[in-house]
Amino acid sequence: MVGFDARNTDTINGSFICRLCNLILREPCQLSCGHRQCKTCIENAEGPAIQCTECSEQIQKNEIMPDKGFKNDMKTLPIICSFCPWNGLFKDYEEHLKVKHPNPICEFCGERFNSTTRLDEHKQKECTKITVPCPLKEFGCSEPVCRAQLPEHYLIENHQKAIIKAILEANVLNESHERVLCMNVAIGQSASSTMMTTTSENISSQMQEIYETINILANGIPTLNDDTQRLSSELIKLQSSIESLTQDIGSLKLSVQEKSSFLDGVKPNQEILQQDVASLKQKIDDLQYVSYDATLIWKIVSFNEKMMDAQSERQTSIYSPPFYSSPTGYKMRARLYLNGDGNAQRTHMSLFFVLMRGRHDAMLSWPFNYKVTFCLYDQSPQQKHVINSFRPDIRSSNFQRPRLEMNIASGLPKFFPLAMIRQADNPYVRDDTMFIKVMVDFGDIPKTLLPYALSLNPGLPMHIQQLLIKREAERRAQQRRAQQQQQQQQPQPGS
Repeated sequence: MVGFDARNTDTINGSFICRLCNLILREPCQLSCGHRQCKTCIENAEGPAIQCTECSEQIQKNEIMPDKGFKNDMKTLPIICSFCPWNGLFKDYEEHLKVKHPNPICEFCGERFNSTTRLDEHKQKECTKITVPCPLKEFGCSEPVCRAQLPEHYLIENHQKAIIKAILEANVLNESHERVLCMNVAIGQSASSTMMTTTSENISSQMQEIYETINILANGIPTLNDDTQRLSSELIKLQSSIESLTQDIGSLKLSVQEKSSFLDGVKPNQEILQQDVASLKQKIDDLQYVSYDATLIWKIVSFNEKMMDAQSERQTSIYSPPFYSSPTGYKMRARLYLNGDGNAQRTHMSLFFVLMRGRHDAMLSWPFNYKVTFCLYDQSPQQKHVINSFRPDIRSSNFQRPRLEMNIASGLPKFFPLAMIRQADNPYVRDDTMFIKVMVDFGDIPKTLLPYALSLNPGLPMHIQQLLIKREAERRAQQRRAQQQQQQQQPQPGS
């Protein structure tokens, strides 16, 4: 974290500027030498001590304290926002930045940040597109340079001359220091004089080595310049190749975009086709079980999965395949709520009858007024089937001629208790499969005959089942007549 940037930073009194980040002080701390720096700049410096950038004094970090009084003085500083025309006092500036500029963009590289503080850090240390002064600006290398090009800049002749000038000035300072030492020699004791002289000789020897190194570097500058020119030529060739590749990539990108647009246009058609295929598959599946004798035997597989779907309300009901009263008759189907519907939810299975729009409805009699019987098969040898019937309410629109694909379902909300279905060995669900029979009674079978009719082998042809039901009805009628005759022949009491 660094200090605060503002449009008028250059006009603000230098005492309010951190010399490490060159921005307005953030949480100012006073060094023992009297100068001030940002608390965060001090903390980010490596090592246990820092060097004051103004007077070069070394200060231990643990001896530096926040300057709260100076922070209060800063509150009244006039500030002009670096992002917008806002101007105000420094004490309100940080809140303004947070509220009005929460996601600033670097004006040099275009990268977006989550705070102005992070942006300032980026510009201070990271941005490769920003222009910065040369570190040797004070020694004559005053040309500003892009941060990304600093390594190349260090090799140019002007910068190398600035290095030599910096070292020469350092040497001048050293000679001044030697003169001071000589004065001390004249005043001090002879032993101290000998020590100072030795020290001066060592420094002179070191400076001679530095001069020799500088000469070697100076002689190498022409060679470096030649290498720079050669590398520049190679760079131009590479840039030309890159431009060519960029054009090829642009062509490929355009081709990909065109193909992507084509695929985007195909995708909706593909979804429609998938829906059509699913619809056709459903119709084919329905045709496998279609019946034209007013009777449907509905096989419900994967019962437990469907029950869980109903309990979680992912799919509360399922429909049977359609069936017909005859090839030109009524079109019908059943609807089953495995976890119940309405008031019967979670207590009973609800089973309903649905009239569907058929191809021959104009020929048929309406309203529909035939008895409907439901049978839940007991798959054990006991065959204790669950049988229930209802007669349509001819006043209800549910039994009028369908105008839409299906009428509203009607039937038995409390068809069968769920408690019995949940039993581990219930005979109505075996191998995760349940069977329900739906029978529309056009012959008005007596209620007493329903158990017999539904206990017949479903594998028998329908006309055989109807014949057996007729014979059973005649047999029972004969039994009743015989019983009545016997009762009539018995002598009356008192005769």
